Amino acid sequence: MNQEFLYVIIIIALGYGLKRLGVLQERDGEVISKIIFKITLPALVIVTFHSVKIETSLILIPVIVLIFGLLTAFLGILFFKKEKRELKGSFLMLSGFNVGLFAFPLVSAIWGMQGLTYFSMFDVGTSFIVFGIAYILGSYFSEEGLSLEPIVILKRLGKSVPLMTYIIASILNYTHIQLPDTIIHVAKTISAANMPLSLLLLGLYLNFKMEKQLIKPLLKFLTFRYGLGLIVGLALYFFLPFDQMFRSTMLIGLLLPCASSALTFAVEFKYSTTSLIATISNITILISIAILYIFANFFI
Repeated sequence: MNQEFLYVIIIIALGYGLKRLGVLQERDGEVISKIIFKITLPALVIVTFHSVKIETSLILIPVIVLIFGLLTAFLGILFFKKEKRELKGSFLMLSGFNVGLFAFPLVSAIWGMQGLTYFSMFDVGTSFIVFGIAYILGSYFSEEGLSLEPIVILKRLGKSVPLMTYIIASILNYTHIQLPDTIIHVAKTISAANMPLSLLLLGLYLNFKMEKQLIKPLLKFLTFRYGLGLIVGLALYFFLPFDQMFRSTMLIGLLLPCASSALTFAVEFKYSTTSLIATISNITILISIAILYIFANFFI
């Protein structure tokens, strides 16, 4: 297990090193992220859902995640009520989780295909948080204010290739409809690139620069995010009447890094806090790597 984590750290460090040497630049990450979200990640989802049986209980995972997202939004508005409007919106946009880029490579190394199945269902719920709750709140607390209609949110959800792949793959699995072997073999070959590309991208976006005036709000956000995630995650882990993998998914999932889409939303809504959002995303990646390492070595 330690060896698998070493490989992960090396690939992330390689991405960061290539950026520092000028071989790659952060803007190259836009192309890599598109390849991941629109090609390699959907391919991995197809392969994962083709080879496993989805139990009825797994359908509860995205439901629980969505409820947690609503809880986070409600408590976040109260917790950050004294913050400036734009800063409050920035924190609330960060309420999602980075599952596809961050969790999948590590989960695959720890639990294999079974883990990917559970975390895929977790990512379904995350998609609704990111493209629904976080997007709405980000728009509401922007200078222009909320100007969205339900149809806009539905269109954004419909354009999410990973989410649509999850839904279609889940339906095919649940109805026992098998895709042709040729499609599965091609998807399996493509999906092999998801882990190294995801880890390289994480390294490419790592940035350790931070303005001093941002330290206090950053610490406040981290306390809220990981405090709430830990409390709810532990409650679900000890009290849910499901198997170990289900409960581990909920505990670890609620402690994953912030969704990278928050930075995209900040640009769209013309926020001036993009550097803070990027810094928070980077720090939560490091914290979550440590959490996963501890969990993998001491709790499984």
